[in-house]
Amino acid sequence: MAKSRVLIIGATGNLGFHLANASLRYGHPTFALVRESAFSQPEKSQKIEALSSAGAKLFKGSLQDFSSLVEAVEQVDVVICAVSSKQVLDQKHLIRAIKQAGCIKRFIPAEFGVDPDKIQISNLDHGFYSRKAEIRRIIETESIPYTYICCNLFTSSLLSLLVQPGLRTPRRDTVNIFGDGNTKAVFMKETDVATFTINTVDDPRTLNKALHLRPMGNVYSMNELVEIWETKIGKKLEKIHLSEEQLLKNIRDTPYPNNMELIFTYSAFIKGDQTYFDIESSGGVDGTGLYPNVKYTTVSEYLDTLM
Repeated sequence: MAKSRVLIIGATGNLGFHLANASLRYGHPTFALVRESAFSQPEKSQKIEALSSAGAKLFKGSLQDFSSLVEAVEQVDVVICAVSSKQVLDQKHLIRAIKQAGCIKRFIPAEFGVDPDKIQISNLDHGFYSRKAEIRRIIETESIPYTYICCNLFTSSLLSLLVQPGLRTPRRDTVNIFGDGNTKAVFMKETDVATFTINTVDDPRTLNKALHLRPMGNVYSMNELVEIWETKIGKKLEKIHLSEEQLLKNIRDTPYPNNMELIFTYSAFIKGDQTYFDIESSGGVDGTGLYPNVKYTTVSEYLDTLM
């Protein structure tokens, strides 16, 4: 069967670039919608050149330019959007273009995090997850075929800090433990998220499903993460326990958006938003179960890079 033609929106971003490369690597005819301004920005222009050299076809346009959206969407079978959280609601224009084109057999919207329908902190997150849930409801109302990618936390964010919001490198002396430290969260490397995502595009098992990523080597509690880190650095850390109440106070006392790392920490390691539910019984599908041959970077392997 011929590989689907894939359009990546946000291909000059971090995850979007990995998605475009994974699409090319798996042999999909790959297209990227790129803003005109990106060609004059050194970091983005390098990515554009790399994608073009690898065989991607480029369209100039943006989520705000409806005609460019329709022109690009009409050329492909699958649309993957990887824009930032600030642009999530701009996908309404993209949904309208997909509906008008009438040729898209799969839309993967810009989620790539915690399942917004499972979140338990909607009163804290400044609309971060409700905006994503709103896009889901529009997709479903318009009967657009979809796959939602629920990859939870990226390794490059909180894990690179050993889940110590506000820091830029993991500590080697003291460490904050949130709550009892036993609630588990999930971390995924962006390149691995891209690989799993591209595996879904022609897979009927993931059509109109939420794909959840919980690889065995990437699901850990704070206590377990600290223990792994202590083993790697050969040193015990002084552990400072922060109660749920103290973390909530820190969230309230820290201005938005600087408190978002604290909010993500609260969601993951206090409320357990990534692991409190069973994937299959909730109607989702398990990505690592569907694609056992995909090699992913474990938490331990990622922590080795921080040494």
